[in-house]
Amino acid sequence: FSKIGDCQNITDFFFSAYENPDSFTLGGEYAYLAPAIQQFQGSFGRESLAVEGGMNVAAVLSPLRADPGQCGGSYSPLICEILNHRPTIAIISFEEWWGEKSAETYEGYLRQVVEQTIAQGVVPILVTKADNLEGDHSINQVIVNLADEYQIPLWNFWRAVQDLPDQGLRDDNFHLTYKKHCYHFDSAECLEYAWTWRNLTGLQALHAVWAGLSQEAQSE
Repeated sequence: FSKIGDCQNITDFFFSAYENPDSFTLGGEYAYLAPAIQQFQGSFGRESLAVEGGMNVAAVLSPLRADPGQCGGSYSPLICEILNHRPTIAIISFEEWWGEKSAETYEGYLRQVVEQTIAQGVVPILVTKADNLEGDHSINQVIVNLADEYQIPLWNFWRAVQDLPDQGLRDDNFHLTYKKHCYHFDSAECLEYAWTWRNLTGLQALHAVWAGLSQEAQSE
């Protein structure tokens, strides 16, 4: 799988712990996720060519934002990552946006991301964001609507953090709450932090989509 998005997808915080068995614990409740961790070893800690702080949904489509050494100046970060890594699944998560730009503009770019991903034979997982900086949840509504329109998987991360203190957000109402090395899903303390839930629910989404694709392949 590939990660596509901004700072909330960088390996320092997101998923890389799964590359080291000593860095996390699933506990009994989430033990069923172990096969997905084994299946996707190498992808969790990989530095995606389509992930960067400030990489919003428009920038990921621009060849000007791509690594010229990897992409040759011709491909966008999105297409470059897909061609280099050849994923089956792409987790697409864009939280950063221009405050003065409309949700409709965001939708136009995200639609291009979805269509280009599907055209490459990759299954996209769209991800809602924890924040509501736009004030009316319009960006998340766009994400949900596109997932429904294209009949593709949706990981509703916004819902996952609603019961956390301050809905899992720090004082700036954008960045997620975090405790270092807290990838232990049998720890009540760790489960008070949004980054813990991002790593857990992201793995659940990946596992569910992988299981669905595997079942579909077996039935053909």
